[in-house]
Amino acid sequence: MPKKTFLRRYATVSLAALCLSIPVLSQAAAPTLITKGELAYGTAATFMPFEFTKDGKLTGFDIDLITTLSKKLALKPVPMSMEFKGLIPALQGKRLDIINSAMYINPTRAEQVDFVPYLKIGSRVVVAKGNPEKITGRDLSLCGKNIAVTLGGIEESQARADNQKCQEAKKPAINVLTFPAATDSAVAVAQKRADAEYLSTPGAVALLSEKGDTFETTGAEFEADTHIGFAVRKGDSEMKALLESGLKEMVADGSYQQLIKKWQFPASVSIF
Repeated sequence: MPKKTFLRRYATVSLAALCLSIPVLSQAAAPTLITKGELAYGTAATFMPFEFTKDGKLTGFDIDLITTLSKKLALKPVPMSMEFKGLIPALQGKRLDIINSAMYINPTRAEQVDFVPYLKIGSRVVVAKGNPEKITGRDLSLCGKNIAVTLGGIEESQARADNQKCQEAKKPAINVLTFPAATDSAVAVAQKRADAEYLSTPGAVALLSEKGDTFETTGAEFEADTHIGFAVRKGDSEMKALLESGLKEMVADGSYQQLIKKWQFPASVSIF
C-alpha cells in the first residue's frame, strides 16, 4: 500500500506524517461544501475548555481554532450545535461539512469517519477538595466508588474498563454515572453524588483555575497520548487535505501555538 494512502486511511498523528499526507492545494480538487463559501461544523458545546457557551456565546479552544483555520481557507465558519452522540450521524447524513468537537480518535470512530488530528491530551481524576474518599488516582482505590463521566465519551469507556479491573481483582464494582456533559459530571462531584470525575487534562486545568476551592486532582495523568481531531466523511480526501493545509499554515505562522498558550494548555498537547 502506498505510504500516502496508508496515512490518509489511518489518520496519522505525527508532524512528519501529517506533512507527508498534505497534497498541494492547487493540484487537489476542492471539497464539496453544503453551502458554497461556508464551513458548516458540528459541535457539542459542553466540553470546557474546548467548546462551551459563556455569556450566551460559543467559545473555547476548538472554536478559536476553527475560526482562525477558516480564515486561512477563505471560508465562513458556521457552527451547528447538537448532542455529541448525534455528530457522526449528522456528518454521515451530509448535514455537516466536518465535526469540530474535541473528538477523541479511536478505532471504532475511525471505521466511521476519517480524522485530521490537531492535539494529543491525557486525562485526570478529579475529586472534591480535600479528597474525602481518599482516592489515589486511576487505580483500585476507585473500586466501589461512584465515577462521573460524559455519556458516550472516552471517559465512559475508561471507567467501564476500570470497573472490569475491579471485578477481576474481586473488589467492589465501580458505579459509572453518565452525564450529557463534563460540566454535569463536575456538578455531581461537587454535590457529593459522585466521588470522582474523569476529565481531560486541559479540562481539569480550566476547572481548577475557576473552582480550585471546590475540586482537586489526584494521581498521575493517564492515557496522555490520546489524540483528538476534526472528523470528515469517510473517504472525503478533498476536505481532509483542505483542513491539513490550513493547519500547516497555522503552525507555520505561529497562530496554532498562540491558541495553545491562550487557553493555558500544557505544552505536551501539541502534535506539531
